[in-house]
Amino acid sequence: MGRLFGTDGARGVANSELTLELATNIGRAAAMVLTESGEEHPKVLIGKDTRLSSDMLEGALAAGLCSVGADVILLGTVPTPTVAYLVRKYNADAGFMISASHNPFEFNGIKIFSSTGYKLPDAMESEIESIILDGARPYPQPTGSGLGKVTRAQDAVDDYIDYVISTVSDRLDGMRIGIDCSNGSSSVTAEKLFTKLGAECHMLSDKPDGININDNCGSTHMENLQKFVVENGLDLGVAFDGDADRCLAVDDKGQIVDGDRIMAVCASECSLNNKLSKNAVVGTVMSNMGFTRFCKDNGLNFVAAKVGDRYVLEEMLKNGYNFGGEQSGHVIFLDYATTGDGQLTAAHLLGIVNKRQEKLSDIAAVMTHYPQVLVNVRVTPEGKKKYASDEDIKAEIEKVAKELGEDGRILVRLSGTEPLVRVMLEGLDLELITRLANETADLIKQKIG
Repeated sequence: MGRLFGTDGARGVANSELTLELATNIGRAAAMVLTESGEEHPKVLIGKDTRLSSDMLEGALAAGLCSVGADVILLGTVPTPTVAYLVRKYNADAGFMISASHNPFEFNGIKIFSSTGYKLPDAMESEIESIILDGARPYPQPTGSGLGKVTRAQDAVDDYIDYVISTVSDRLDGMRIGIDCSNGSSSVTAEKLFTKLGAECHMLSDKPDGININDNCGSTHMENLQKFVVENGLDLGVAFDGDADRCLAVDDKGQIVDGDRIMAVCASECSLNNKLSKNAVVGTVMSNMGFTRFCKDNGLNFVAAKVGDRYVLEEMLKNGYNFGGEQSGHVIFLDYATTGDGQLTAAHLLGIVNKRQEKLSDIAAVMTHYPQVLVNVRVTPEGKKKYASDEDIKAEIEKVAKELGEDGRILVRLSGTEPLVRVMLEGLDLELITRLANETADLIKQKIG
């Protein structure tokens, strides 16, 4: 992991860790690295989510870009995958998304996409970091006509919506769906998108005020949507996170359909239609054991990547796979998108449900979900550095793994975006894995918390 960029861009508390100065310098350094061709005025897009700090950081980032000669096109409030798509459609040299995804509103972040629509590789992020932190190269200081200008894209939202619709072969006519926008970016796109696809939309958490993004809503807080779907007799519900690059669903019974189950449904359909490259699905080491068993039982090849949608994507690009994702709801349809796209995923999932004229609860039952317990342990920055070398923690993990045997597993890892150690256990005995997860978490808290 880099010094500024984690697994999903640069993040921190806005105006404290992610300061205006840092945002400005990220713009300056990134423009230098991304435009080695020497164009006098490279074209760069900036999108943002609904956080209070996004406007402030947008101004700082745009100023940094313009100060080294880049021309900036402001997309306004859009989902992250909108930036990834439009950077290619608008023939831009780079795209920036200001968002901290599923994190609380006081956090914010900056993700960077290259001209191809893909997130930057580690080597390029390291070069940007060296310019900002080490002064590896001086920032250009053009004057007069060498400065960049700022314009606004008027059709960004509609261009994105029309594209998503063009990827879907099955309409949603007759469906009654609940949509939880997390008071985030999908608040400006979801209702229009799914209405145009034919669905009757019932909206939740689609009135952002700068502070309520991800606040007990969206894909990290599914309770409201579960209750809403059942009480209103809806066919199903979908929930997005703050920047709408991930999606989870709720079936007709109010049960959560997580990323693994969504992938199982979509992978089966792709395989049936001979659209699954190498008949393979890329997941992560956090994918539920039930999903890996599902793949094996259905003749699909399961490939495990490191946690993080960027690593899923890297595995897909490296070996020619076209479908993959995470349990958290980041699902990548590489034939259509260069990054996880919650609304595109929802549109395809709902299209499958409507085409089959079956309930999502029945369709998602194709995969048996193994009980899984996840305990997050907040640790100090110093503790995070000591984690890998602590012998007591290593011994505890080995002891738990031996006790679980072949009927379960333990996975303990550092979060790439937050000051957390994540303790995950799976197994057939929920009571057992809950106890072991808490015991392991308690030890980690004691040692490095």
